[in-house]
Amino acid sequence: MAGSTAGDGHESGRTAFAIQLRAAIATSGLSLDRIQARLRARGVVVSVTALSYWQSGKRQPERQSSLSAVRTLEEILDVPAGSLLGLLPPPRPRGGAGKRQAGAEPMSFPRQVLQPLLDKVGAPYALDRRQPLKMVGLHDLCEIAADGGQRAVTARAVFQAAADGQDRWLLVYTQDDPAAGVPELHAVRNCRVGRAEIDETHGLIVAELLFDQPINRGETHLIEYTLTNSGPPYPECRNTHYREFRRPVREYLLEVRFAPGTAPERCWQYTRNGATGTLARRPLKLDGADGVHAVAFDFGPGVFGIDWD
Repeated sequence: MAGSTAGDGHESGRTAFAIQLRAAIATSGLSLDRIQARLRARGVVVSVTALSYWQSGKRQPERQSSLSAVRTLEEILDVPAGSLLGLLPPPRPRGGAGKRQAGAEPMSFPRQVLQPLLDKVGAPYALDRRQPLKMVGLHDLCEIAADGGQRAVTARAVFQAAADGQDRWLLVYTQDDPAAGVPELHAVRNCRVGRAEIDETHGLIVAELLFDQPINRGETHLIEYTLTNSGPPYPECRNTHYREFRRPVREYLLEVRFAPGTAPERCWQYTRNGATGTLARRPLKLDGADGVHAVAFDFGPGVFGIDWD
C-alpha cells in the first residue's frame, strides 16, 4: 500500500538514469533487440519492453535482478562501472523493515486520510460502527501484465445481512503506485457504482457498490466488480497482491495470473495477524496456466496475500 508519489525525489533520479542510458545506447549503435540478445548470452533475461521503459524514464530498475542486469548493461555499453547504477535512487520500501517481506507490512491509511472520503460518500461513521452486512466469501483475481505491473483485479464477493434493508457495500481500495492514478471501477454483476471519491495523492478510492435489490436479515447477495488500470506501462505492484481485512471473512480465495511466458520462478503466500502482527509465509506452486492461488478460511482481522520474485 505504500507507494512513491511525484516530487519525492525519485523522478529526478529516474530522469538522470534514463538520459544517461539513452545516451549510452545511442553511442553504442546497438538496437534494443541486440542489447537484449547480448544480455541473454550472459545469462541475464530482460525484455525489450523493459529496456525501452528504462531509457524513456517510464520505469526504473528496482528489483535485485534488474540491478544486476544494469551492471551487465554497463559492460555491454562500454561505460564505466557504476556510472548507470550510481544514478538510481535507493529502492522504494516493499513493506516492513528487515528481511524481504514484499507487501507483508502494508500501511493502513490513518483516519485523517480516509475520513474526508467517507464523509463525501455519505458514510461518516463507517470506521466506528459495526456493519450490518458481513462478507462471508471473496474471490480476487489479480492479472499481472507482461511488464510486471498490475493490469486488473476482478472481485466476486458474497455478503450476508445481519439486519433488514441492506442495499450497498463500501469499497476502499488503494493503488500501490499512486503516481499511476487510480484504476477504473466497473460494476460487473448484481450491483452498480454509486457515490465515489478519489484521493489521487494516496492512490485511494472509496466507492459505494449499490445492490440490484436490498436484502434482509439472513439473506445473501453476490456481486462482481473490476478495477482496471491503463497501460502499458501498468502500475508497479511491487510483486505482491493482498487484502487487508478489518473483520473476519469465512473464505478468501486469492488468485494471481501472469501474462503468458512471464510467470516467476517462486511465489509465496503470506499472512499477518491483525492482533499480534505475527507474519507467516509458505511457498506456493504455479499451475499450468501461469497462475497461482491461495485460500484462507475464517481469516481476519489481518492481511492475506501472495508475493513473488
